[in-house]
Amino acid sequence: MTNQSAQPADDVFAEAIANGDISGNPRHSIFTKLYTGEGGINFVGHRKLWYIITWVLLAISILAIVFKGFTLGIDFQGGTKMTLPAADLDQVSVSQTFEEATGVEPENTQIVGAGDSRMMEIQSIRLTDEQITQARQALFEAYQPLDNTGTPTPDAVGDSTVSESWGSTITRQMIISLIAFMVLIFIYIMVRFERDMSIAAVAALFVDAIVISGIYSLTGLEVTPATIIGLLTVLSFSLYDTVVVFDKVEENTAGFEHTTRRSYGELANLAVNQTVMRSISTTIISALPILALMVIAVWLMGVGTLKDLSVVQLIGVIEGAFSSVFLATPLLVSIKNRQKKHREHNEKVEAARQKVLVASDGTAVDAGTSATGDDDADAFDDASRLSDFENQPDAQVRVHGDDTGHGGEGHTPLGASWRPNRRS
Repeated sequence: MTNQSAQPADDVFAEAIANGDISGNPRHSIFTKLYTGEGGINFVGHRKLWYIITWVLLAISILAIVFKGFTLGIDFQGGTKMTLPAADLDQVSVSQTFEEATGVEPENTQIVGAGDSRMMEIQSIRLTDEQITQARQALFEAYQPLDNTGTPTPDAVGDSTVSESWGSTITRQMIISLIAFMVLIFIYIMVRFERDMSIAAVAALFVDAIVISGIYSLTGLEVTPATIIGLLTVLSFSLYDTVVVFDKVEENTAGFEHTTRRSYGELANLAVNQTVMRSISTTIISALPILALMVIAVWLMGVGTLKDLSVVQLIGVIEGAFSSVFLATPLLVSIKNRQKKHREHNEKVEAARQKVLVASDGTAVDAGTSATGDDDADAFDDASRLSDFENQPDAQVRVHGDDTGHGGEGHTPLGASWRPNRRS
């Protein structure tokens, strides 16, 4: 006769096993797991996919930088920029008027801003004072631009000129700034984390810098001093996000070699899952004011410097979140798994999992999983469910080929550690 008092527990275990949830707890959606940090996504286990995506992005970016180069603003290469109220002006006709007056073909003619703040910008190589005067007069006679009082005047046409020597100085300072930034970051990372984490963090940072640069090269977005300032800002943001994740990895993996419950890769993956919602929230919160800056300061006011600053920050914030979650930690695990200490621990974890969980009704569930964190989408989830099942009061364990696991004294409770020939 079946014990009626035990029947509900048996039903719970049977239903849990049938649903693939050993703990008997209801399965949650991926969004719930992300929010609670339960570890529902195998970021580390799918690292080969992230590596492929990263290599493709790097290849495209490097090819674009080498063969297409960058569109540098006049601050870097020198030149002249003239502006006038856009009103209903046509870019093609304005460009023709400018060329006829100066004999110089504009490098770029565009409208920035919106509403009454719309301005027509004309960029060219450096002009002489005489050419600037001729261009201002020609533009005034052709389009009668208005000043702030609504009066037509040549003064409504503005101009700014940067010499080639000044541009080369700015370029040299930009390169020095980037190198100094990377050196300081490397020193900080080496002091803050152990060697392997430092390598992974710096590598992810270099990927960010190259991919962002590649996007600018491919799209032809103008590179200005504000762009460089924005780039340094978003690299700092990316590093901050990586530091948050690595802090949790350090916490989770402390003393990992003394237990065979989870491998280093699984503990690192748990850290990513526990911090991914924070990364997403930080990215969204950071992107909102940047979008506001683009809409208000750029679209409405037509401030070109703010446009350069906001565009690179928006691109960088998104790229930085990707590298922190999908690249830095998987790269760290790959580095660790090449070391003898971690390979031996992975083998111990794998060996410890070659056993069968037995529910109270005698139903067996295979608990074998991949301990290395390789491409096994269910490995991390199975390890989590194994841990949950160990907390069940009726949960028992047996080793493959041995119902008792310890030579005839009954099953070893999963609440205690298991070892060969254990006698309860």
